[in-house]
Amino acid sequence: MESGRGHEVDERTARARIRDAALGEFARRGMGGATIRGIAEAAGVSPGLVQHHFGSKEELRAECDRYAFDMLRRTKRDALQGGMDDPNFLPVVLRAAAPVQRYVARALVDGSPAAAALFDDIVRMSETVLKEGGPGTNTPNTSDLHAYSAVMTAMNLGILVLHEHLTRALGTNPLSPEGYPRLGLALLDIYADDLIGPDIGAQARAALEAMRNATSERRAGQD
Repeated sequence: MESGRGHEVDERTARARIRDAALGEFARRGMGGATIRGIAEAAGVSPGLVQHHFGSKEELRAECDRYAFDMLRRTKRDALQGGMDDPNFLPVVLRAAAPVQRYVARALVDGSPAAAALFDDIVRMSETVLKEGGPGTNTPNTSDLHAYSAVMTAMNLGILVLHEHLTRALGTNPLSPEGYPRLGLALLDIYADDLIGPDIGAQARAALEAMRNATSERRAGQD
């Protein structure tokens, strides 16, 4: 019985080790550049064991997608449900999420189906939160809440895609426990600031609404 349980633990550990190695290989090389052999070498196992657990590179990529995007969803949910009140929340999450964030950054660029699903999921979640409100948040001043949520999601996920440029600009990785406070404080300043004066804001809004209305009228005339 003991040896059986030990074998089961070894199997689970090998599977997780392969998945973690694959996260790194896919992040560095993309789906086209990563290989079963390279993933096996990074995990310290044989290529045959990788195929035993996952069958093919495509199935391993799908497993990485599920793992990575589930972690991001859980982290966002936990943060919205009060996780930020715990001083240990951010350091622990950032250390655990670092490989996942690099993987997601590459997946968003490569066009992973799971990345598209993640984007849509976060848009829906953001729209629900903004519509219902919550402690410490205000209802957004917008006539198009869906567009507001989608653009905000693109801006936030764009940080993952552009994190190497941010690292160069800031002199530290903004997704690391050391660099994240500077990123987070800058985001808070941006969200809390009122950069556009009322006159230019009104002019820009009028111009954009006129453009939207003219486009709608042209489309209506073509139908």
